[in-house]
Amino acid sequence: MSNFPSPPPVPEDRQFVLGQHLRLSVLASAEDTEGRHDISDVTLPPGAGTPLHVHTGYEERIWVVSGTLTVWSGSDTFTLRSGDYYAVKMNTPHTIKAGDDGARTLAITSPARFAELIGRTGTPAHLATTETEWDMELFKSVTEEFGDIILGPPGATPADLPRDAK
Repeated sequence: MSNFPSPPPVPEDRQFVLGQHLRLSVLASAEDTEGRHDISDVTLPPGAGTPLHVHTGYEERIWVVSGTLTVWSGSDTFTLRSGDYYAVKMNTPHTIKAGDDGARTLAITSPARFAELIGRTGTPAHLATTETEWDMELFKSVTEEFGDIILGPPGATPADLPRDAK
């Protein structure tokens, strides 16, 4: 058996939190890939979910490292487990929710957007405390700048949308 060296740790300036909702480490940024894609290591605590939303400027791919993650995307609903993968196409209403044990995922967006969104709206992880909150107004402002549209609160699914909005 070979002894492979461990990868270098993720630098402190690439680690963020959104309140108590998620922890993210940027593994590959837009600057690293000339904007083609980004890759983030995302940890969601048990039951954490996203607002129902749509991306008009990028696709999102999710690979589950550990835990479970339920994805509602268009008419699809899947519970992903370790090793499972799902691609959310542009302009598709979707939301996610971590299972009872939380979830750790790799989030890949192309072109690159998600890592920048969290970097601009999150709190540097080394400054976060158990009291750190998610600045939802800042988050909404930057998502709108990127062409994202929030369609409903966490817990809402694409099935909750009026038929003509799907």
